[in-house]
Amino acid sequence: MDPKLVLIVITSYFALLFLISWFTSRNVSTDTFFTGDRQSPWFLVAFGMIGASLSGVTFISVPGEVGNTSFHYFQVVLGYTLGYFVIAKVLLPLYYRLNLVSIYSYLDERFGFWSYKTGAFFFILSRTLGSSIRVFLVAGVLQLVLFDNWGIPFWVSVLITVSLIWLYTHRGGIKTVVWTDTLQTLFMLLAVVISIYLIGKDLGILTIKQYIGTIADDPRSEIFNWDWKSGTNFFKQFASGAFITIVMTGLDQDMMQKNLTCRNIRDAQKNMFWFTIILVVVNLLFLSLGILLYLYAETNGIAIPSKSDDLYPLLATSYFSSFVGIVFILGITAAAYSSADSTLTALTTSFCYDFLEIEKKYKKEDQVKVRKRVHIGFTALMFFVILMFRWINDQSVINSVFVIAGYTYGPLLGLYAFGLFTNWKLKDKFVPYLAVAAPLLTFTISQNSQQLLWGYKFGFEVLILNGLLMFLGLYLIRKK
Repeated sequence: MDPKLVLIVITSYFALLFLISWFTSRNVSTDTFFTGDRQSPWFLVAFGMIGASLSGVTFISVPGEVGNTSFHYFQVVLGYTLGYFVIAKVLLPLYYRLNLVSIYSYLDERFGFWSYKTGAFFFILSRTLGSSIRVFLVAGVLQLVLFDNWGIPFWVSVLITVSLIWLYTHRGGIKTVVWTDTLQTLFMLLAVVISIYLIGKDLGILTIKQYIGTIADDPRSEIFNWDWKSGTNFFKQFASGAFITIVMTGLDQDMMQKNLTCRNIRDAQKNMFWFTIILVVVNLLFLSLGILLYLYAETNGIAIPSKSDDLYPLLATSYFSSFVGIVFILGITAAAYSSADSTLTALTTSFCYDFLEIEKKYKKEDQVKVRKRVHIGFTALMFFVILMFRWINDQSVINSVFVIAGYTYGPLLGLYAFGLFTNWKLKDKFVPYLAVAAPLLTFTISQNSQQLLWGYKFGFEVLILNGLLMFLGLYLIRKK
């Protein structure tokens, strides 16, 4: 691909983002940055959340993972639907009733200071790691197709990437993100649909019926796995999908902050309903794209890369037409930034409210300065974490994201479950110790499960185990 053409496309794309940022950040206050003045149209929130949920990980890693685990990932997606139902009917009414800005302030009211800080800390930890690895994936692709051609080192390209995110979010915050995410979701979905159409055309597939038949006849389209020992067993994947959704959306400040910008609870629930339907369809499209990518490589005698994440970038930038390559670059850029921009805003919100207590401890005129410093701080932190992943990651990124979530969101799952389904109070000062012990014990059990549990191998359900151990620990420190 011509690096100059790639640069023109990306520059034009960011010019559009900056234009949206300019329109949405005029006359904003600190409250606007954090809540969007609670005036966001529900349909914009629903559509924009698609891009934030999927990110560049889904765009690259899910199609590639088809070669490793067929369509088994769709079992996780089916579990998502149950998780979103719980969010809409249990968590959203709670958040709206308490009129929360940071959702972790619920833990302060329910249990106390240390539970509150523990919940906020684990969100910041999980989101920093999860979003950094998402941006890392896209930064690697841009490095390959653009920056390597000009001899620019990886750390410089990452610095440019995170700096651009900071530039268009530092003023308008969540109000800007709701609109930019909508645009970025549109670009991402157009990219996957166009890719499917053009790859299918190259393979001689011309009608929707032929697309469905080709994908259904491929052995990699197998969805269900009933082997109870397997890490991709249906019941494990379905349950994991439900709990992953509850923690990575319902207990996640990033995703809930968008929902809380809706005008009322009914709009927020309507948003969640339509978001769920669209998300299931979109994931099915990405899995279908994966089969077409493998068929294209096999038909043309192209060697499959050792890392499945490299398949789509390799074909798009080296074998497909320039138009498909540009569509791919635009799609993955949109997917990555729609996740990263909202994450920076959510991390800033959580730290300002949960640790700095910005509304209580700072005057109105000082709040903007504090918020901007925190925003810059998290941008810098994301930069260094992305560089760390450059050296340590050696597996499919979609797997890495869920593994991180399993260990970092588990304490949150246990805390919220205990708060919602029991009436007990806690010996609050012991909660941080339990939040560290539960993931460590989960890791030990997971690593030795095949020896201890008759060949049982843990998959993404480590999240459930982690949350259960946290719940049991909380039961032991309950107040009588």
